[in-house]
Amino acid sequence: MILVAGGTGRLGTELVGRLLADGQRVRVLTRDPARVAHLPGAEVAVADLRRETDLGPALRDVDAVVSAVHGFSAWGAGPAAVDRDGNARLIRAVQRVGVPFVLLSVLGASPTHPIELFRMKAAAEQQLRATELPWTIVRAGAFLELYQELLRRTAGRSGRPLVFGHGGNPITFAAVPQVAAAVQRALGDPACRGQVIDVAGPTMTFDELAADLGAGRPRHVSRLVLRLLSTARGAPIGRQAAAALVMDRYDMTRGAGSTPTRREALPDR
Repeated sequence: MILVAGGTGRLGTELVGRLLADGQRVRVLTRDPARVAHLPGAEVAVADLRRETDLGPALRDVDAVVSAVHGFSAWGAGPAAVDRDGNARLIRAVQRVGVPFVLLSVLGASPTHPIELFRMKAAAEQQLRATELPWTIVRAGAFLELYQELLRRTAGRSGRPLVFGHGGNPITFAAVPQVAAAVQRALGDPACRGQVIDVAGPTMTFDELAADLGAGRPRHVSRLVLRLLSTARGAPIGRQAAAALVMDRYDMTRGAGSTPTRREALPDR
């Protein structure tokens, strides 16, 4: 039995589907069982990472745990509550059963990164590394499908997608199926224990990504507007605007700021 925390999101859905197709038994940890309806065949464990007492029953008879949770787009409970503190509770609970733990992180995770999510992922990595669990950390580039979807959605009738910032800063992306395949491999290959695996796909700017989709000339949200939006603390739009300001200028290319012990750099396309 494999427990997947964050199994109802974009990556989690892909991963759970792959594991079920491979004949694995999968249990999805979620606060809302209705969110697992699109994953027939998966067991449901109703639990909240904010309450450590919830986690004991969810871990009963499991052989491995995957944490794909993130608080980047959550209202109120942001990366500190989910990616750092929630993962810390889950790691402590898994230590009591002693099974392999695969943590999904981000390329460039660092305690000093200007994006909060990257700092909180780094904190979770540190928590996991300090244990005696058989662990694997999978660091992924920005999800390609997410940003493609955002560009298509904002293009509207004009056909001109909305880009936050000037759109000319290179960013390393990763396709969700590639990330899910790396997690699946980490679960099945004992050689991945104690390793950090980077999953990196194409490196391109947002303007290039829009052109790759065949979209019209992008419309750009100025940095001034982004700074104003970033003051909406606790709201997803505030975190997204603050992150966009960083992604507009900071080095977001493959492995920036990270020193993995093992690399799985997937080819650009």
